[in-house]
Amino acid sequence: MTTKAKIGTRFRTGEECIESGRYQFDGYLDGTRTPTPHANEREIPLSRRERFPPIRSASKACWWRLAQHI
Repeated sequence: MTTKAKIGTRFRTGEECIESGRYQFDGYLDGTRTPTPHANEREIPLSRRERFPPIRSASKACWWRLAQHI
């Protein structure tokens, strides 16, 4: 039996994705929310076993929140 991550679960840049889904930017690891990520960086699709990316436009590690299972 596979356990799904719950909607709202947070993951950080560099972690391996355990659940395919759509993920939303949820702040930077340093506790800030600026600079604002570009529109195409605020929500991303990610497949199981991929790594959570940084926000490239800011060159910063961040938190990602599971918004939808796919």
